[in-house]
Amino acid sequence: MTKFSDLKLDPVVLSAIADAGYETPTPIQAGAIPHALEGRDVLGIAQTGTGKTASFVLPMITLLGRGRARARMPRSLVLCPTRELAAQVAENFDTYAKYTKLTKALLIGGVSFGEQDKLIDRGVDVLIATPGRLLDHFERGKLLLTGVSIMVVDEADRMLDMGFIPDIERIFQLTPAATRQTLFFSATMAPEIERITRAFLKNPARIEVARQATASETIEQRLYSIQPTRRDQSAKQKREVLRALIQSEGADCTNAIIFCNRKTEVDVLAKSLKAHGFNASPIHGDLDQSQRTRTLDGFRDGTIQFLIASDVAARGLDIPAVSHIFNFDVPSHAEDYIHRIGRTGRAGRLGKAFTIATPADEKYLGAITGLIKMPIPAGTLPEGFGFSEASQQAPRERDEKPGRGATSRSRGGASRARGGERPAPKPMPEAIETAAPATTVLEVPEAPAPRAPRPARTPRNEPRNEPRTESRTETHTETRAEPRNAPRPERERRESGGAVRGMGDHVPDFILRSFRTAAQSAKDSEPEPDEGGDA
Repeated sequence: MTKFSDLKLDPVVLSAIADAGYETPTPIQAGAIPHALEGRDVLGIAQTGTGKTASFVLPMITLLGRGRARARMPRSLVLCPTRELAAQVAENFDTYAKYTKLTKALLIGGVSFGEQDKLIDRGVDVLIATPGRLLDHFERGKLLLTGVSIMVVDEADRMLDMGFIPDIERIFQLTPAATRQTLFFSATMAPEIERITRAFLKNPARIEVARQATASETIEQRLYSIQPTRRDQSAKQKREVLRALIQSEGADCTNAIIFCNRKTEVDVLAKSLKAHGFNASPIHGDLDQSQRTRTLDGFRDGTIQFLIASDVAARGLDIPAVSHIFNFDVPSHAEDYIHRIGRTGRAGRLGKAFTIATPADEKYLGAITGLIKMPIPAGTLPEGFGFSEASQQAPRERDEKPGRGATSRSRGGASRARGGERPAPKPMPEAIETAAPATTVLEVPEAPAPRAPRPARTPRNEPRNEPRTESRTETHTETRAEPRNAPRPERERRESGGAVRGMGDHVPDFILRSFRTAAQSAKDSEPEPDEGGDA
């Protein structure tokens, strides 16, 4: 049987391996390390949990033992699809390089650029990064990749699923092809992955230690198919099944990772489990890196029992003592099923993987069984289990009080959502003067009071031999409160016998004054000549 001491590793590396408690390499380690030490390109294909990380970390430390890094020019590069996997590679490097003077830098999102720039400026031997953050540093002019002599692509098929292949190709072009040694590791070999290996690897040593896309024999798989009684309560009934399965496992379920397809479902499920007394915490890509790190540390040290995760946690997390995996949602990609259940049954331990499925998951289950070349054994729900009455009724409508400018979110309005009739339209006001104050949602300024119609003018053919005071007075008083179609004041005055209407005894004094001049008064007082008098 091959031992680490037979692999021609550096003695200081062997001492670190012994301190970690390992003596015998895994098949992928025994196959990849000798070729890597010879300087050859390596294409490693192995299922998750087989020790691929040490397959490239151990030979890298040995090969980089001689030499010194320059500022902004790392000597080696490790690309990882997720922050968690990159952080785990960094931990492995610290474990196995503790007796060396090699330096490293971790470039991942969620961490300030300033601290990472300081590490790069001092010069690092090993640069561990996610593709996006690495290109950010390069485009800012803080990093040069012309000094990379060893390049590692870890979990290449996950890179493909996450859309990183264009970034990977660009990074390959930024590194020196003639002097670069490439180590390429993946759990599956999709056609796109094979195209990249043909383009960027030179005569690689292909190490395949297990049939592609196979689950470990140490994992007990079970499929729990349910028929929801209501389509709109499917998620709630699945949560009841999940809680029943956890309780039925009892003390055997020391900890578990529960996978969901969507980040929103991760948060909902975590809150639901907490509300029912379970020690659960969520982890997905939208959380801050510091929170994700605290959650993973709590799960590793046992302070968190149930980790509710999206597929961001399905790859590369080395948590050896995970007893159970629950697929709350059937993964839409068949390869993700392999990586999810591969989080349990590691390092020779026994593990269990339970999957909850509904009729809507039939297509995804068919792809999974076709990939693993075997059906998933059916499981039986705990005895006496039944859906609660609340999960078999219509979902409770959220009581929302729409604010100003808000409308009902339900289609057709709240009244129709409750089965009521559409409200009758409000009657239009008959006139502006009698309209009620506005009650619509929008603020409408109050309508101004109607302007009084102008006093009616005397027609040109109207005789003007009447006193001006009377005409002005009755015209003003009659038209102020009358609508436009009311009869004219002059006509009313004539019909009423010539009586003055309006002011009466309260006519102001200045209106009754005469403005005739003294000359005009004297002239009017002269006697007129008799028609038959002397000339």
